[in-house]
Amino acid sequence: MTPELCPCQSKKADKYCCGMYLSGKKKPETAEKLMRSRYTAFYRGNIDYLIATLHPDKRNKSDRAQLSKSISNTEWLGLTIINTQKGKKNDTTGIVEFEAVYQVDLPEQLHERSRFIKVDGQWFYVDGDILPGTTPKSKETCWCGSGKKYQECHGN
Repeated sequence: MTPELCPCQSKKADKYCCGMYLSGKKKPETAEKLMRSRYTAFYRGNIDYLIATLHPDKRNKSDRAQLSKSISNTEWLGLTIINTQKGKKNDTTGIVEFEAVYQVDLPEQLHERSRFIKVDGQWFYVDGDILPGTTPKSKETCWCGSGKKYQECHGN
């Protein structure tokens, strides 16, 4: 039996990737691992994890309701990590640039440069800058992870 791959598209088995973070068995050691696990939490609708990994200074009373509404209307389709700056095990700050593809009605892309901070050994998402999205060229591999060319998959 093939193990379930993690939704964060790390190509690792979920139980050895984001699954262990969302279950509380382990805390993400890097900003990128927190980013990937937050994507997986959006994918799975794990609102508690999303709130717990948001920096306490950034939390609002309306977070749960807003996340619930967003998650119920959104299908997450793929994640690509573009760049990371700092955010390693011994750092206290990090930046992760990513593109996440999602669908409300039609597929769309979120391109963000996210900021993270580590407090008392735990990474938190602080905020991010939304950047212009990029649409794959027809000869590039599709963002969904199928291995097909974009035009042969989601581009048609």
